[in-house]
Amino acid sequence: MTDLEYQDLAESALKAVETACDRINDETDADIDNQRTGGMITLTFSNRSQIIINLQKPLQEIWMAAKAGGFHYKFSGGHWADTKDSSEFFANLSRYASEQAGQPLVFKAAA
Repeated sequence: MTDLEYQDLAESALKAVETACDRINDETDADIDNQRTGGMITLTFSNRSQIIINLQKPLQEIWMAAKAGGFHYKFSGGHWADTKDSSEFFANLSRYASEQAGQPLVFKAAA
């Protein structure tokens, strides 16, 4: 994958996270504060726990840090897959955000 292809795919993923946060805040009482700085998004939940998602351009990866741990994702097979167990980024983000928010939350890739 070229650097430009990586950048386009990674930016699309970050925009999908931001869009999902707006939707979640409109539809639930989860109250996720999402702040974007360059290639990093920090999600802060009402209990003050955080999930940090950032781009690792030299490795062409997306990294996510949550209470559950730190995870690395590479684009493979049409989605962002965990480099250890191949689980999907948005499915994992949904699970970890749900745990930290104390209610079911859904994050999805842009259509």
